[in-house]
Amino acid sequence: MKKIHIIGIIIIAVATGAILTSLMDAGTYADFSTADKNPGAEYHVVGKLNKDKPHDFNPELDANKFTFFMFDNNGIEKKVILYKSKPQDFENAEQIVLIGKSKGNEFHATEILMKCPSKYNSGTPTETSAN
Repeated sequence: MKKIHIIGIIIIAVATGAILTSLMDAGTYADFSTADKNPGAEYHVVGKLNKDKPHDFNPELDANKFTFFMFDNNGIEKKVILYKSKPQDFENAEQIVLIGKSKGNEFHATEILMKCPSKYNSGTPTETSAN
């Protein structure tokens, strides 16, 4: 076998391994009711912060525990325990994506992604005129 063939086979094997690894790491998007039905499985839950209920972050007691209430996209509310510190500008988030597992009446999240309002967009479409 030529060296070029061996190198080609190695490149193909590495690429196949990378693709399979990325597919296994891809999470499943769900709502709270789906996560409740499968408490051991990890899900990505998309929703919005319930601003009417309090959120709790006390770094003196536990700097890696933040609790709040969130509605999923179907309107189901659940208490969330995030095992990280409170994210900056958390109250301004338009949308939240949690990565974690459902345990009883709570959702235990290990990661959080937030979509915040753009500081470059005033919220109204701009009009452009042709010269």
